[in-house]
Amino acid sequence: MIFGLSAVIQNSTVPTIETGIGVVSIFVNYDADFEMAKKLIINSKCSYPAVCNALDKILVHEKIKEKFVPYIVNALIENGVEVRACEISLKLASNVFPATEEDWSAEYLSLKVCIMIVKDINEAIEIITKYDSKHTESIITENYNDARKFLYEVDAAAVYVNAATRLTDGGVFGLGAEIGISTQKLHARGPMGVNQLTSTKFIIYGNGQIRE
Repeated sequence: MIFGLSAVIQNSTVPTIETGIGVVSIFVNYDADFEMAKKLIINSKCSYPAVCNALDKILVHEKIKEKFVPYIVNALIENGVEVRACEISLKLASNVFPATEEDWSAEYLSLKVCIMIVKDINEAIEIITKYDSKHTESIITENYNDARKFLYEVDAAAVYVNAATRLTDGGVFGLGAEIGISTQKLHARGPMGVNQLTSTKFIIYGNGQIRE
C-alpha cells in the first residue's frame, strides 16, 4: 500500500504540486572566509535540523581541505553534530565516521551531516546535480565569477551566495504563512504562500476596442 505524497502523485487525476524533500548542500570555495563559513554552516545545520532547508552536505574545495576540514569538523562536533566523511576527509579529522553512498543523497532531518572534498566548482555542481533535490543550495566565496556560475548553473528552487540555507522559507521571503516549498517547475517553485496557490482572472472594461 502506498501512503502520503507518493499516493497523491500516483493516483491524482489533476496536476499536483509536490513539496519535495530537501537534500541541501553548501559548497565552500577555495577563497571562502573560514569564520563566515563556520557561522553559515552551523546555522544551516543546527538552528533547526528537522526541517527541509537544513544542511545535509558540505562540499569543500580541495585547495583548502587541510585547514578547513579539521576546523569545521571541530565546530560541528562542538555543536553535537555527527559528521560522516569521504575517504579524503577521514584522514584530515578525528571523531568522524566513514560516509556511504547513501549519505550523499540523504536528508538527515537530524544532527548529522556529511562532508566531501571536490576538486573545483564544476565538480561541486556535478555532485549537487547528481545527489540533491533541487531545494536549496549555497556557495561561500569571494569570487564574483564563481558566485555567478553557481547561481546560474545550479538547478534549485533557492540558490544563495554567502548565506545560510535556512533562509528558504515563505515567511522570510515575505510570502506570508508557508504552505510548502516546491522543488518543481510546474506553476510554483520555492516557498509557497497563498498567492502561489491562486489562479488569475483578467477583468477588462471596454468601449468597443478590437485587436488591430
